[in-house]
Amino acid sequence: MRRPNMDDPDLPLGVIFDHWPQVASVFLGYGMACVGCPIAPFHSVFDACHDYGLDEASFRAALADAATKTP
Repeated sequence: MRRPNMDDPDLPLGVIFDHWPQVASVFLGYGMACVGCPIAPFHSVFDACHDYGLDEASFRAALADAATKTP
């Protein structure tokens, strides 16, 4: 199975956490409760940014940076 594309706008947060666990620190750093949330399998980055009033482009840039680091 090939690795999912983190830039996919429909990619659920649960999949992101499964494939890039190191990005959890970004969510926690922004004060987001998405890590471990029962809704994470159904929400996307767009949904989370909308819910928390965050700029999606900036948040995605932080995720991309964290994803390159070793977990």
